[in-house]
Amino acid sequence: MSVLKIYNTLARDKQVFAPIEPGKVRLYVCGMTVYDFCHLGHARVMVVFDMVQRWLRAQDYAVTYVRNITDIDDKIIRRAAENKESISTLTQRYIDAMNEDAAALGVQRPDHEPRATSYVPKMLEMIGTLEKNGLAYRAKDGDVNFSVRDFEGYGKLSGKSLDDLRAGERVDVNSTKRDPLDFVLWKSARESEPEEVKWPSKWGTGRPGWHIECSAMACDLLGEHFDIHGGGQDLQFPHHENEIAQSVGASGHEFVNYWMHNGFVRLDNEKMSKSLGNFFTIRDVLKKYDAEVVRFFILRAHYRSPLNYSDVHLDDARNALSRLYTALKDNVPDAGKLDWQEPYAQRFADAMNDDFNSPMALSVLFDLANELNKNPSAILARQLKQLAGVLGLLVRESQTFLQATIDTEGLAPADIEAQIAARAQAKKDKNFALSDQIRADLLGMGIVLEDKPGGVTEWRRA
Repeated sequence: MSVLKIYNTLARDKQVFAPIEPGKVRLYVCGMTVYDFCHLGHARVMVVFDMVQRWLRAQDYAVTYVRNITDIDDKIIRRAAENKESISTLTQRYIDAMNEDAAALGVQRPDHEPRATSYVPKMLEMIGTLEKNGLAYRAKDGDVNFSVRDFEGYGKLSGKSLDDLRAGERVDVNSTKRDPLDFVLWKSARESEPEEVKWPSKWGTGRPGWHIECSAMACDLLGEHFDIHGGGQDLQFPHHENEIAQSVGASGHEFVNYWMHNGFVRLDNEKMSKSLGNFFTIRDVLKKYDAEVVRFFILRAHYRSPLNYSDVHLDDARNALSRLYTALKDNVPDAGKLDWQEPYAQRFADAMNDDFNSPMALSVLFDLANELNKNPSAILARQLKQLAGVLGLLVRESQTFLQATIDTEGLAPADIEAQIAARAQAKKDKNFALSDQIRADLLGMGIVLEDKPGGVTEWRRA
C-alpha cells in the first residue's frame, strides 16, 4: 500500500507522514465559537477532519483527536447581553445544537472536546512562562500582550514577514502596545462585562485572549509537541501563527509537525461567513436535503479546494449518492473483511494516502458501482459498502435511503434534465455503462426516458 502524504501548510508541500510516536497520531482541530447555530463552513471543518481521523484509524493508527470549543469570546459576551441571558446558558444551548448537527452529518465525536473556560489556569500558567521568557508584557491598559518582535521566526506559517505586516497594519491600533503587531494574551476586565467572564490573575482580574486558549488546551491534552493541527484556511493567520509563537515561545521547541487547512465554502464567489451575512446554517440546509447528501457534497471536493454551494450542486450530489445506493439495492454484501490488497481497495487507499483525496476515492466507488451493476457480486457489494463506510457513507440500507430522499412526484424537472444531460455526455464519451446506469436510476425513481430522432431525449413519469 502507498504511504500517506499530507500537504503541510508550514512546508508548502506534500510530505510523507511520519508520526512522532510510531503507530500513534495526536490531532488537534480548532472548533467552533458557540454563539449561534453552525453554518456550512463549520460543517466542512467537522466533516473534513472527521474524514481525516477515520482514515488514520482505518490505517490502524491509534488516534487521539481533540477538537476544542471556544465558549468565551467578545461575540459570545455581546450575544448573551442582547438575549439577556447568562453566557453559560447561551453557550450550552449552542454546544448542544452543534453536537446535534454533527451527529446528523455522521461526524464521530472527538476523543476530547475541551471548553476554553475549563482551561484558564493552564492559560495563566503559559502566560506566566512567556513573561518569564521575555515574550509577554503588561501594557498600560492592563492587558498582557505577546511581544511579536521578540519571537524569532514569526510569520513562517503564513509566509508573512514583519515588514509586510507592518505595511498593512491598521491606523486605529491600540496605542498601549509596544508594537501594533503584538496580540493580547490576557484581557483586563472591563466594568461592563459580566462576572462570569472574569478570572483572578497576578495581572489583575480579566479573561484570556483567543489565541492562548488553543495553545493551552492542545499542549495539555496532546503534549507540547504533537503530530497534526488542523482548521479552516482563515485561521492560518493570525490564529495559527500566534499559536506557534506562544507555544514555541513557552516550550522552547517545535509545536506541531503538520499543519492542515481546509478551503472555504463559497456562495456567489465569496467566502460563506456570519460576518458577511451570506451563510446557511446546517439546520436550514438539512430541512431540504438529507444529511448524508450534505456529507457527500462536502467530500466530493478536495478538502483544500474551495467548495461552491448551490442547490444545483446539492441536487447533483443527491443524485450521485442515489446511484451508489441503487447499485447496492439488489446486492447483499458478504460478511468478509475488507482486503486492502483487492484492486479497488488499493486504488481507494492510493487516493486517500495522496493528501486525503476524497474526490478520487469517490470515483473508485462509482467504478465499483458500475461493475456491480454489470456483474452482481456479494464480494463487490461488500467492497463498495465497506470502502464507502470509511468515508462515513452508505451507512444505511439502500431502500431506507432511497425512500427517504427520492419523492417521485416531487423530483424537480431541473434535476431530471440535469441527469439527461449527464447521460448525453456519457454517451458522447462512449461511457455506455454510465449512460445505462443513469437511465436505470431514473427509471427506479419513476422517470421513463424516450430517445427521439436527432439526439433528443424526452421524459415522462411512469
